[in-house]
Amino acid sequence: MFNMSCMTEPFFAVRHSDGACHARTGVLNLPHGTVSTPAFMPVGTNGTVKALTSDDLREIGFEIILSNTYHLYLRPGTDVAAAAGGLHRFMNWDRNILTDSGGFQVFSLAPFRKISEEGVAFRSHIDGSSHALTPEKTVEIQCALNSDIQMQLDVCSPWETGCKDAAKALRITALWLERSKSRWLAEARKGYEGKLFAIVQGGFYKDLRRQSAEAAIDADTPGIAIGGLSVGEPQEVFAEYLAYTASLLPWEKPRYVMGIGTPRYILEAVEQGIDMFDCVLPTRTARIGCVFTRNGTAALKKSENRLDFKPIDEMCGCKVCRNYSRAYLRHLHKTQEILCSILASYHNLYFLHDLVRESRQAITEKRFLAFKEAFLQQYEGGTSWDTR
Repeated sequence: MFNMSCMTEPFFAVRHSDGACHARTGVLNLPHGTVSTPAFMPVGTNGTVKALTSDDLREIGFEIILSNTYHLYLRPGTDVAAAAGGLHRFMNWDRNILTDSGGFQVFSLAPFRKISEEGVAFRSHIDGSSHALTPEKTVEIQCALNSDIQMQLDVCSPWETGCKDAAKALRITALWLERSKSRWLAEARKGYEGKLFAIVQGGFYKDLRRQSAEAAIDADTPGIAIGGLSVGEPQEVFAEYLAYTASLLPWEKPRYVMGIGTPRYILEAVEQGIDMFDCVLPTRTARIGCVFTRNGTAALKKSENRLDFKPIDEMCGCKVCRNYSRAYLRHLHKTQEILCSILASYHNLYFLHDLVRESRQAITEKRFLAFKEAFLQQYEGGTSWDTR
């Protein structure tokens, strides 16, 4: 049976619209609580957001994180997560989890895989062992993980893929969507409460994007993701195809753009009515000593930070900025102390969470475009730190 407490409210509802653009706020009602949108999701590929605890994520205020089906299937194995009672209990996270299907790993680990209409045959990047993922198996794995939102298996086309290959990837993605939905509905009848999202592909061809969006709409899944962007294309191409693809999608369903994490890309997405986004960028850059500030990104390693006892960002309210100086963080980075990664990761995620929170407030007050312009003018024109 479905959890009736999750059925008293619609899965997704738009709360406010900016009016001057497509930006909107909303709320997702999921098995592990509500999610205010727009929402940035930290990436916890292996069942952990690197360098942070679940308590850290709750403290910052995240209501949903992302984990990866491909990696968790290989390690620790679906059986381990299922035996623990699902991924939430396994990692001590009582809020929502979105799991991607492994489609991006199909894209990024090209030397290890072979795609057919049946599914993906691949060799593990860990030990070279042979495996296969089908749309049905991907759904089953995500159900065993007890994902609150799961993604269909898809084929992501790299930047500069030819039209013929992009069309083939689109066709396979559409076939896999039909099979994914069928298995998801079967699992839902057995009590699974998570939602399935379709994925729009089509490369950088507008006619293919339209075809893929139509297939996703016809499938009538609870939400729709925009895939195949931020895969190496120039920023202006990203913005063009994001706006075009978003315009094709129904207003009443949540929209998710996969793999974006810079302030400009996030704000571009919010302007186009995107509700969810994720990226490894904030924690990956933190581990090499790069941090976000209102005046742009900053490199902790710079020699001028040696005697600089100001916080990372004097406008930031996170506990790192309240308690630690640039000089101390530079020292941690230079001595390769693990604490540097922990503190920098916390700050970077807090920074993006704050950016999205302020975006929601600006939308509510119908001033999002002015907020976006002012933020990016300061962020991209800032001179207080230098990353060279």
